[in-house]
This record gives sequence, C-alpha cells and structure tokens, in this order.
Amino acid sequence: MAGVALNAVPETMLWTLHNRARESMRPDAFFHDPHAERIYQAIDYPFERHFGAPDSSHAARALAFDEVMGAWLAQHPCGWVVELGSGLETQCLRLDNGQVNWLSVDLPQSMAFREQFLTPTKRLRHFSGDARETTWMEDIPFNAPLFVSAQGMMMYFTEDEVRSLLRAIAARFPNAQCMFDTVPAWTVAATQSPGGLWKTGHYRIPAMHWGVSANHLPFLLRQWLGTSIQVHWLPYPHYRALPAWYFSWIKAWPWAHDLMPGMVHVVLNPA
Repeated sequence: MAGVALNAVPETMLWTLHNRARESMRPDAFFHDPHAERIYQAIDYPFERHFGAPDSSHAARALAFDEVMGAWLAQHPCGWVVELGSGLETQCLRLDNGQVNWLSVDLPQSMAFREQFLTPTKRLRHFSGDARETTWMEDIPFNAPLFVSAQGMMMYFTEDEVRSLLRAIAARFPNAQCMFDTVPAWTVAATQSPGGLWKTGHYRIPAMHWGVSANHLPFLLRQWLGTSIQVHWLPYPHYRALPAWYFSWIKAWPWAHDLMPGMVHVVLNPA
C-alpha cells in the first residue's frame, strides 16, 4: 500500500477520495467509480480518523460535474477538457469516450502523488504546475472546443486570483465553458478563525480565501467577464450527511442558498 506525504491543500485530495470511493463501495451507491475504489484501497492513510465517516458530499459534487461535462462531451466528443486541481479525481476515466483530449493540472507535489495511481496517456495528459500561472494554456489548441473544470480549488485562491484566472481563460479561449464549486463567506471566515475549522479532532481544514453567495455570484462573474455570459447555479444534490427534508427546505427558501456551497457552470460565449 502506498504511503502518504501530503499536507495543507494537497491533502484535501484524500478527503474527497474518501467520500467518493466509500460511496461507490456501497451496495446502494448513487455514484460508481471503480478507479476511486482501487486508489482508496491502495493508500495507507487513516481516512476515517482524519475525515470522519464518509458523507458522500464529494460524490454528489462529482456526479453533478459528470452530468454537465458529459452533456458537453456529447456535443464535442473530440474536444479538450482541462481539469484544474485534479488531485486524485478520476473523472478523466469516468468520462473518457475514446476521443476526448484531457489535461489534468495540479501542483508538483500533488501530481507526483497522482501519478502513483494514474498514468498519463497520449490523450489523457498531466501538467505539473500552478493553475494560476496559466502556462498550461500553451498545451491547448486555440480553436479547440474547451471545457475547464475545477473541483475544490477556487476557494483556496484569493478573489483577485480567481478573477485573474477566469479572465485569462476567457481572453485566450473566448468560446470555452467553465465549471467550478464555491463556498459561502461564513465558511471562509470559519477556516481563518483563530481556532480554525476542524473536520474531526485530527484534521483541520486548510484556510480558504474566497467565498461568495449564490445570489451575488452571477453579478460578480458578469462584472469580470462581460454581461453576455451565461451563468448557471447548481446547488448540491441530496447527499447522505444531511436529511432529504433539509435539501427540500433549502429549495423552498432561495435565500438559504447563500448559506450553502454550490457549483456554477459558465458559458463564455453562448450561441
């Protein structure tokens, strides 16, 4: 079994793997990912001690990304997907149609760990570097259909860094689509508090820097990227940590969206 030498933000890839793999291993699973199961079983790490019982939240998030990106790939089977902050996400294998070109981008420490379990190929490539530096863009053809995704990454950047990254993508690839997840401002404040935000008694969530509400996000993105873009907000679907009535309550009270994390799908140049 592989040992672990990760810390700070890169270590969060183990948290998301824990929730995805354990959901997939359930007999009543709503999300199936045998590759995540394989990686999970190969890593020597105290998952439950650090992250607690699996809650399927990251499986629900991954499934939402799969659905949006799968629909895009149905229209652009030979297109390019760039996955920023890929960690141990195995979406490139779940959505591989035999034609897509996929670029997984992550920090050198994270990519070195990823490559213990996922070997890049001619189509499913790896890029070792900081997503904010945008040198990964040089590997993408200018006119290629492009979808850029980022799970569990933007909240660890500052607002200025998020704005700069999205503007750089829009300037170089004006017809691209993007999808990423967000957290509310109270979550950011909790992670930056003197005591920090502890998932369990053994794991403190790294400090986050950018939080935004569901109601404010469309205004902010149009301010950054232009008023012609399409912005689609996706709340988290039901997952096992919270009862179904709670999600029904959130849907019934739109203001509650501002207190919850969610996902956003952005179409830069709608037809």
